[in-house]
Amino acid sequence: MRALDFDNTIYDGESPLDFYLFSIRYNPRVLRFIAPVIFHLVRYRRSRSSRADIERAIRRYIHAYLTSFDDIPAMVSAFWDTHMHKIRPWYEPRPDDVIMTASFNYTMEEVMRRLGVTRCICSTVDYDTLELIHLNFGDNKVKAFKETYGEGAVPDEFYTDNLVDLPMLRYARKGFLVRGNDVRPFDPRTRIE
Repeated sequence: MRALDFDNTIYDGESPLDFYLFSIRYNPRVLRFIAPVIFHLVRYRRSRSSRADIERAIRRYIHAYLTSFDDIPAMVSAFWDTHMHKIRPWYEPRPDDVIMTASFNYTMEEVMRRLGVTRCICSTVDYDTLELIHLNFGDNKVKAFKETYGEGAVPDEFYTDNLVDLPMLRYARKGFLVRGNDVRPFDPRTRIE
């Protein structure tokens, strides 16, 4: 079994940011969320945000953001119509792949369907209340993987672009760091400062 991060690993960029920017054409009033989105994205990319920091920010804004739109599924479909080209060429889906991402279920379900991948552990928003249920981020990925596949399950390989996924890199039998289309083995004994 191969487990893979999605954003900046399989997908060229941060799909939540791309989706947010795409959504502005459906309702320009969501521009009011740009400052917190960029602030938290920069902190995340620099591995300076804890899961608790990200969770607080998402809980504060997600409901107001999502209720700004009339038809989220149609918007998601239109987004992937124009963004599937950002799936990196090195990624070829396999039947046993598990995508593990902090991206949300409301966007991931459609791209998973298009990729033909059936297993995804992602951040989840309740479709009825539009409230955050689960944030799949950092050390939470190992916990979510064990809860989904059992305590004894260990992925053969894990691919990511970011050392915020260090717990999952070390948990998998083999880890790989992805930079663009460059995929290199990660040594779990590597000391990270």
